[in-house]
Amino acid sequence: MRLIIAEKPSLARAIADALPGSGKRQDGAIHCGDTTVTWCLGHLLEQAAPEAYDPADKQWRLDRLPIVPQQWKLMPRSKARGQLAVIRKLIKQASEVVHAGDPDREGQLLVQEVIDYMKYRGPVQRLLISDLNRPAVSRALASLRPNAEYHPLFQAAQARARADWLYGINLTRAWTLTGRQAGHDGVLSVGRVQTPVLGLIVRRDNAIRDFVPHPFYPLWVDLKVALGQLRAWWAPKEHQPLDDQGRLIDRRPADALAAQLPGASGQLTQLDQQEKRQAPPLPYSLSALQVDAARRHGLSAQVVLDICQRLYEQHKLITYPRSDCRYLPEEHLPLAQRSLSGACQNDQALQQWLKGADFSLRSKAWNDKQVGAHHAIAPSGKPADFSQLSATEGHVFRLIVRNVMAQFYRPLRTFEVKAEFTLLEEAFRARGQSILDPGWKPLFTTRDESPPLPTLTQGEACQALGAAVEEKETRPPEPFTDASLIKAMMNIGRYVDDPAVRRTLRDTDGLGTEATRAGIIETLVQRGYLVRKQKALRATKLGSALIAALPSAVSTPERTALWEQRLRAISEQQDNANTFQQALLDDLRGLLSHSDAARLRNSLQTAQGEAGGPVKRASKPRNRYSKKKANSKGSRKTPVQ
Repeated sequence: MRLIIAEKPSLARAIADALPGSGKRQDGAIHCGDTTVTWCLGHLLEQAAPEAYDPADKQWRLDRLPIVPQQWKLMPRSKARGQLAVIRKLIKQASEVVHAGDPDREGQLLVQEVIDYMKYRGPVQRLLISDLNRPAVSRALASLRPNAEYHPLFQAAQARARADWLYGINLTRAWTLTGRQAGHDGVLSVGRVQTPVLGLIVRRDNAIRDFVPHPFYPLWVDLKVALGQLRAWWAPKEHQPLDDQGRLIDRRPADALAAQLPGASGQLTQLDQQEKRQAPPLPYSLSALQVDAARRHGLSAQVVLDICQRLYEQHKLITYPRSDCRYLPEEHLPLAQRSLSGACQNDQALQQWLKGADFSLRSKAWNDKQVGAHHAIAPSGKPADFSQLSATEGHVFRLIVRNVMAQFYRPLRTFEVKAEFTLLEEAFRARGQSILDPGWKPLFTTRDESPPLPTLTQGEACQALGAAVEEKETRPPEPFTDASLIKAMMNIGRYVDDPAVRRTLRDTDGLGTEATRAGIIETLVQRGYLVRKQKALRATKLGSALIAALPSAVSTPERTALWEQRLRAISEQQDNANTFQQALLDDLRGLLSHSDAARLRNSLQTAQGEAGGPVKRASKPRNRYSKKKANSKGSRKTPVQ
């Protein structure tokens, strides 16, 4: 008997539907001739709690840290024991096992750890499915690979899980116990991803709080040229009183120049005119979709992820959503017209977009070299029944279809002009844009970025009609929103001070993964470290106090981003999981030596004083390694990082 172990029931049903045989469901499995399909319920196993290694560690004590298991143990989740018993019975009868976890690092871990836990030693094949529709599943079933090929991916996932345990257990215990010494009665949770994310927000909030505005004074002049009029802006010379962004901070020179300008003659001294072509935006990765859905529809990252899971599993309208890739396989190109036609079938707006598509075009999105374990999110081709979709599900589905549809629209062609005029020996600059061919742009917006300028000729004369000085004020940085925070997590190198580290991170994964970013934000909210104020994400007093008390290395993104880089190297057999863990332990011991009750007490008091009220006690997070585990029925979520 061949046994296929899927990651979740919905995937198991899709596999069974594509297999020959009756597909009889019985006792936690679906029987299809000589093949049986069973499933996990997300993670069936979890890392054992510290007391499973030594009963003395049930009590939290500083002198017991760091806790380092010598032989790692996995424990069944409390509500997963029934399904584990089903798999155990079936795997004893199996002559071959097929691993059907999701096509990513966590999916590789989730099923393989169950196979290993059962001590199965027979042949194991790997089934990779990113689209739950029957034709796609049938193609995947015909393309099984040896599971051994994906062992490095499993090693990377396992290293991540163990490292998160070591980091989270030890630092959370250390700072919680230090917090008690400082007078704080509550758990202070620390994680290798969640804490740097909190640090980003705290530092942004501090920058907003400490921001001191100052005025600046732009000067404009309206110019008459041969074929019309335009407005140009003064570009002060460096000897003028300027801020670090080149803005004039003393009004007097601007007023003096504005008084002289009306009626003055000048000349167009520099003219840069060029046609530009802009390719359509690529199809979505999950994070890119979360950013756009937050901006356009005000949806949180977690809501977008939940919607995508329903569109994928329940409605079968899209391909695998937890993707970090924005490219599509070249073999999908010939099928695109059919899948987009199906996706657009029951929606008037999508039908209009479909009419404008030219399927003879090929964009840069179709590139096998850019596709890894999974490809960009795309419509599956199944017609959508919008009466069965919520309004927000419809919004997200249209975004996904739109970005794939855009690949069959012409590039946006614009004519851009930059002009510099000289009057009274001073430079005045103007810029404009005209659209030659809107291409894909109407699918995204009907707004022009900047108005066109009159037709200009190098060296032509100009005359000032009028001028004025405006008084403006610098503004503080914007608080983070779901959209800007996800984008920051994707591009974390921008928030790193060290130039060498920034260069290293430029082309690597960001903070967290596609599958975990939304959950990290929600966890910080649930634990009382963040609060949503309209669309803004702001740190609470407790969140600010914790960041102030921790060593900066714990709350800045360098470490966790470099972790992701090393984990990727392990998955590509360019690094070793044991050396990675040893480096982590050396780092961890150094961090534990910095737990300081006096520093924490001071930061808690400072946060209270600044905010004018008591620091709210953190709600105690569920022990993610305890036997009384919430949400163990079907959670695919990894332990909070």
